[in-house]
Amino acid sequence: MSWLEASRGRRFASYDDLWRWSVEDLEGFWASIWEYFEVVHGRPYTRVLGRREMPGARWFPDAELSYAENLLTGPPDDKTAILHASESRTLAEISWGELREDVAAVAAGLRRLGVQPGDRVVSLLPNIAEAVVAFLGVASLGAVWSSCSPDTGANTVIDRFRQIEPKVLVCADGYRYGGREFDQQKLIERIRNELPSLRAIVVVPYVRGEPDVAMPDAVPWDRLRAQEAGAKLSFERLPFNAPLWILYSSGTTGPSKAMVQSQGGILLEHLKTHHLHLDLGPEDRFFWFSTTGWMMWNFVVSGLLVGAQIVLYDGSPGYPDLSVLWDLAARARITVFGTSAAFIGSCMKASIRPAADRDLSALRALGSTGSPLEPAGFDWVYRELGEDTWLFSMSGGTDVCSAFIGGVPLLPVYRGELQCRALGAAVQSYDDQGRPLIGKVGELVLTEPMPSMPTFFWGDADGSRYRDSYFTVYPGVWRHGDWVELTERGTGIIHGRSDSTINRSGIRIGTSEIYRAVLDLPDVLDALAVDVPRHDTDGYVFLFVVVRGGSVLDDRLRREIAARIRADCSPRHVPDEIRQIREVPRTANGKILEVPVKRILMGVPVDVAVNRDAVANPAALDVFVEMADALGGA
Repeated sequence: MSWLEASRGRRFASYDDLWRWSVEDLEGFWASIWEYFEVVHGRPYTRVLGRREMPGARWFPDAELSYAENLLTGPPDDKTAILHASESRTLAEISWGELREDVAAVAAGLRRLGVQPGDRVVSLLPNIAEAVVAFLGVASLGAVWSSCSPDTGANTVIDRFRQIEPKVLVCADGYRYGGREFDQQKLIERIRNELPSLRAIVVVPYVRGEPDVAMPDAVPWDRLRAQEAGAKLSFERLPFNAPLWILYSSGTTGPSKAMVQSQGGILLEHLKTHHLHLDLGPEDRFFWFSTTGWMMWNFVVSGLLVGAQIVLYDGSPGYPDLSVLWDLAARARITVFGTSAAFIGSCMKASIRPAADRDLSALRALGSTGSPLEPAGFDWVYRELGEDTWLFSMSGGTDVCSAFIGGVPLLPVYRGELQCRALGAAVQSYDDQGRPLIGKVGELVLTEPMPSMPTFFWGDADGSRYRDSYFTVYPGVWRHGDWVELTERGTGIIHGRSDSTINRSGIRIGTSEIYRAVLDLPDVLDALAVDVPRHDTDGYVFLFVVVRGGSVLDDRLRREIAARIRADCSPRHVPDEIRQIREVPRTANGKILEVPVKRILMGVPVDVAVNRDAVANPAALDVFVEMADALGGA
């Protein structure tokens, strides 16, 4: 804001004033981001927006640049760039000089394997330093990166990668999770056989000292690097909208969408978000627990754009217990610690005391995403980490690899609320008629384009799948699929997915409101609510709960749950039936599978309702299949 006043003569009285300017004057705002961060480029831009409409917005149409060049330019060689640890590796550091040398060598090795601008290179790597090096090597060549976590089901990996016809696969020989080692040899061989476009496989020795590279066209990682040691770092400068990476929708209810995001769009969005919203700088150590298959991994890597040191961890957040990540925070002196609402909830229920017997004095901020963080989660963070901690909850999506609503260091934090709409994100809450709402729950929409929106979906030649995903409900307006409430003071409250809303007598609430109520009860560990259509009713609401060990779902607890929902939500939304389950089915990112469960209970075959390979705990679906059989398809 000070820079805008000094350089542009624009003065803003508040964050809200700044936000309104950022979404009303898109050209002025995004040009200011380019100039404020001194974006390194080849050909400069002459226009910010060639086309403004959605879908089809065209950003900086004549500019050329490289995401990798902007990331790797700047910090001195001797400064730490990456800290990394895993279940099998102790905490270690990589300097900026070492990072540049490794990226240059890997890029040269990939070039020797035939990788050219526009080619796709796919990864099946754990969250280790080699994954960051491989990605930046690919990006420096102008090739396109795409990644799946190694614990992803074989069918899902192949279905995703087959869409984009990769030339090279970079993978590990295995991975370690929850104290167990998992060999990937058979999976790699299957991928090799089912992806005819592959010309080479680069194998990282992660669980064995010498990986088996007997497969045709297999190259050991160490040999790839060693053969090109001393290579000069160079960058392919590409059009602003050239592909940088391909991310995938969860694919829980159908084929994954292969979402292509651009070099320049991600660069500008992440410069803005990491520096202005997360307040990251060169003295920060930035961590977010993620696998390489979730957008938050890409988001963490972009912390390097603002000179922050990024911290990686590969393994289970619950092994050997839920203290492992807090121990990492102390050892690595993490300043900004990112996690999921589900992890915070697990720590609460397990009575974890993060600051007890460990030094978390470096920690200044905690971020939460993946699902709405309940008010009780806010209470826990401030009670356990101290009132000086900054808690920012974020909500966005893989679709833009960023947040629409999140945090900003200028504003206060309100219990259970997200601080602000993000700069450049024209977020509104719409009713069914497309009218803006304040203080009421509506559809989360964006009325103006953002640079990091997908430029297209791979394989969607006529753009129909892209349009159907976002623009059919409100033509020309992006409908994201979340319920949101925007308050008078500018904060936001996410109420869950709009396609899992519970509507009783015309009163609609998101499932997160029910979870917020019942998870406050000490005997309830987790919950899932679905509204199943039934003839001559407003729908039949099932609430499934996981109870604390030693507890049982008896009539007393059922009455407590019903009373809490009646008091905190409404009498209309008291469940018709409450049942106990062993665990709630979730995606690998922690999202509750409400819609697939609803479809299963309506009689849809499980293999049609959900892709089991995209489910973190597929056995948790079995109880709903059995129930559907007993109900006769509700």
